[in-house]
Amino acid sequence: MNPTVGVAIPAIPVRSTLLQRAVGSVLGQTYPVRQLSISVDHERLGAAANRQRALDGIGTDWTAFLDDDDAFMPEHVQKLVHFAHDTDADYVFSWFEVVNGGDPFPQHFGKKYDVAAPHHTTITVLVKTELAKSVGFRPAGGGEDWDFTLRCIEAGATIEHLPERTWYWFHDTANTSGRPDRW
Repeated sequence: MNPTVGVAIPAIPVRSTLLQRAVGSVLGQTYPVRQLSISVDHERLGAAANRQRALDGIGTDWTAFLDDDDAFMPEHVQKLVHFAHDTDADYVFSWFEVVNGGDPFPQHFGKKYDVAAPHHTTITVLVKTELAKSVGFRPAGGGEDWDFTLRCIEAGATIEHLPERTWYWFHDTANTSGRPDRW
């Protein structure tokens, strides 16, 4: 089992320092990341278009998503790849350690994912690239990550939750939720 993994990072031009931190966390992974696709939203197209453009640049078996203002812990990709293999899932997600804020979804940590009653997963997931590209991102006026997850479920994806904290979710004044009107 040695599937290839690419990381898609949608970025906002005014956050280059944050992007450097995100990229550094990708380069520091214990599992080899074969491809890194960064899309900088100079045109202010919004989160969905920017995520899609980053995804379009990926040609690996799996895609991990990371927002430019967050960071992976060193074993993030390794743990998710092994968990996906062990569970035969199409889409896996772990949990986050919040920096400068509180967890808005503490009730979901460690909870087995139920596609019949889905809950928010964030977009820091590992998903089969073929699935991600078949579903894609579409403008949703916010919530494009939730829309993506729901359409993965509609496509028959198996989603599993690894109840470990493997990435950092930074909350600070630079958090824009991908909305150009907040830059």
